Amino acid sequence: MTDETTDEMADEVPRTIRAVSTEHLLLLEEEADALGFSRRLSVDWVRAHAAPSATHYLLPLFPHVLRHRPEVSPQWRCYTLLTAVTGEEFWSLLDVRPDTFRALPETLTPAAKTEIHRRMERARSQVEYERAE
Repeated sequence: MTDETTDEMADEVPRTIRAVSTEHLLLLEEEADALGFSRRLSVDWVRAHAAPSATHYLLPLFPHVLRHRPEVSPQWRCYTLLTAVTGEEFWSLLDVRPDTFRALPETLTPAAKTEIHRRMERARSQVEYERAE
């Protein structure tokens, strides 16, 4: 496989939603922080505000390419639906490496993905959630 083929595969963002636990979400946020990704929340903020036993959801939107940082490029910018300790859902953005996203298990039915997508559309942003606290 050539580098060009690998790059093309990384650019093919899947149209799916993946579910993750709070523990796994924290690992994704830690990876984004360690790699210096621009779209992420503070790990401490997520730890303090995300419901510990909740399931959160990631929907890749588009590839984010950093030509000046090829070692961490591309990333997939993901729309993320989080559940707060209050039970409220809000959305944020999280940059995830393609291989990291692909390693997340596919556990949701098509009907569940449709319902989660509807919830994503209705949720307020993390900034709005934080302002209302």
